[in-house]
Amino acid sequence: MQYTAINARSEIQRPVSNTFILMSVLVALFLNGLPWEGFWLMLRPDFVAVVLLYWCMHKPWRLGIGLSWAVGILADVADASLFGQHALAYSVLAFGGVVLNHRLQMFDLRQQTTHVFGIMVVTYSVYAMVHWLLNGNVVWLYFLGSLTSTLLWPPLCILFQAMRQKPVERE
Repeated sequence: MQYTAINARSEIQRPVSNTFILMSVLVALFLNGLPWEGFWLMLRPDFVAVVLLYWCMHKPWRLGIGLSWAVGILADVADASLFGQHALAYSVLAFGGVVLNHRLQMFDLRQQTTHVFGIMVVTYSVYAMVHWLLNGNVVWLYFLGSLTSTLLWPPLCILFQAMRQKPVERE
């Protein structure tokens, strides 16, 4: 499967169950809870943000801004961060995914990745604004997480689309 032609072919996709969406979000929450230290903590991708953006882009009527906010509250509790920080960031992320879903699906995976980078930078800007309001400074290296989250986008899209692809019977 080519990197750029993931959306170019018309494929038969299985319908996505709510259980599959819920399990992917829960796995992402657990991956966010992995112990990262030092410089690696700044490079840590936001797995939940990438998964939420994927589902807000592909199934905006199932996982929208409200459910992203609820997942953000769970991420705040799991991360022991300021209550509402992740909820606000994930709501902004979901808004970008829901509003731009038709535009993003029109592009191939490489072009989607550049748009996802912009959405991730806006999401990490929300984190930075909250940190700035609380502490009075911004750690600019924290924006490296938006780059690593964006690098996670192509493998996640390929994985989720491969899991949803229906096997074709050949004669």
